[in-house]
Amino acid sequence: MTTADSTLEWWKTAVVYQIYPRSFQDTTGNGTGDLNGITERLAYLSDTLGVDAVWISPFYTSPMADFGYDVADYCDVDPVFGSLNDFDRLLAEAHRRDLKVIVDWVPNHSSDLHRWFVESRSSLTSPKRDWYVWQDAKIDGSVPNNWQSMFGGSAWTFDETTSQYYLHSFLPEQPDLNWRNADLKAAMFDTLRFWLDRGVDGFRIDVAHFIMKDPDFTDNPLAAAPTDGIEFRSFGGYDKWDHIHAKGHADVHAVFRDLRSVLDEYSGDRFSVGEIHIFNWDEWASYYGDGDELHMPFNFSLVWSDWSAAEIRRRVEGLEAALPTHGWPNHVFGNHDEQRLATRYGHRNARAAAVLLLTLRGQPTMYYGDEIGLPETDVPPERRQDPWEFRVPGMSRDGCRTPMPWTAAPGHGFSDPGTEPWLPFGEDAGRRNVEAQLSDPASILNLYRQLLQIRGTRSSLHKGSIEFIDDLPDGVLGFVRADADERTIVLVNFTEETKRTSTPDEFTLLISTDQQRSGIGPGVIRLGPNEALAIDPGPSAG
Repeated sequence: MTTADSTLEWWKTAVVYQIYPRSFQDTTGNGTGDLNGITERLAYLSDTLGVDAVWISPFYTSPMADFGYDVADYCDVDPVFGSLNDFDRLLAEAHRRDLKVIVDWVPNHSSDLHRWFVESRSSLTSPKRDWYVWQDAKIDGSVPNNWQSMFGGSAWTFDETTSQYYLHSFLPEQPDLNWRNADLKAAMFDTLRFWLDRGVDGFRIDVAHFIMKDPDFTDNPLAAAPTDGIEFRSFGGYDKWDHIHAKGHADVHAVFRDLRSVLDEYSGDRFSVGEIHIFNWDEWASYYGDGDELHMPFNFSLVWSDWSAAEIRRRVEGLEAALPTHGWPNHVFGNHDEQRLATRYGHRNARAAAVLLLTLRGQPTMYYGDEIGLPETDVPPERRQDPWEFRVPGMSRDGCRTPMPWTAAPGHGFSDPGTEPWLPFGEDAGRRNVEAQLSDPASILNLYRQLLQIRGTRSSLHKGSIEFIDDLPDGVLGFVRADADERTIVLVNFTEETKRTSTPDEFTLLISTDQQRSGIGPGVIRLGPNEALAIDPGPSAG
């Protein structure tokens, strides 16, 4: 059993909503979402939905080889998204609505069109040569080592100008920055201060553990079969190797301690969360440091979990057991890189996943569109955009990045009627949209709204302890959240069968995914197939 935490930094109790800006709201009529579009929809986020913070995926100046994760200027807005003035207006309006704003920060690599890299590759004696990772070929002329790009093939590209190879953990258009260079490190921290000075509340740090590699460039060994039950997707041969030397070097922790010091220069509990794809819990938890590194590493374990009570419990308990005393947990079921939640688990289970996400202990992060049950869109080959798909067929992320359907009207409220959006809408956008779901009391959107309201008013859910319930039927997950004299019991039926379990003699039903349920009597609950519910058992329940 974990203990309740009485510390209430905003990021501990916040529900974070991720926005992929290309796909949220287009205000210019070009088919691509923009910052002003996010500003226009802030009322939906704060008032209609009821989240506490928004995380905005990259909007920086970029040639868009990887749709903004190839940054050409860390301190400006790409014209496709608007301007710095537009960002400042968005930030001011969000803060007026008591919404925190988290922006993406991409420290592992820049665009190959960034002025730093243009200068770095200009000559061997360039003052910025060491700002990136350059190596000579081996004696036989081959690449410096066997490190692989996440997007397929070698992580090394030969540069004709200087006859050396540069490192790119992702696309060749995304050369890796050299965080062992003190000037580069200082310059990157200054990009953080640029946004902190404007008032942003925190940063989501892209592939955070990649930034420090083995300084000796040792070859990576072949990977062993996973033993912890947490598996990553196949990356077209990438997962053949154990990438122990190409990322996550122990020196990364010193960088994050320095980064935390930068954040601590500013008032208001500025926040950091790192994208850390590590599946050993103890190693993952090391990124909290002694409370002096990341505020939290992202926990992706539920994204790839089998949909079963035993497996979900095993993963949550694994996190809780590894968590340091100063650490705060977090959970997520989807993001801009993963197949849509409703497709992975099915629409009925997506409702139960909503209950889990918003009642488990820790900070939840929602992905735009999950609140209306958006499924993965089948994007036809001629409309695909993702560079990963072009290099490693089958790895397209386009299907989870399609535009948000706000209405059933032409353009679906995202863009002007007749405008072709940058990616197509799903076939069911005419009925699966915000407007239609707001008018349907049984919709998943209204389920999310109710859950968010309940979470916000119950201290047991936003800061309480968690204890799993053992004596339950097979296929049923249950846990108790508790804070002071308030308790909340959550029960989730992962099966297609009705299950019976005992209850306190007196309790109040807070919410159920079964909209037909009119109430439940004392002593026994019959959980319908795939049903999830939460009850208030009163302060005396054990």
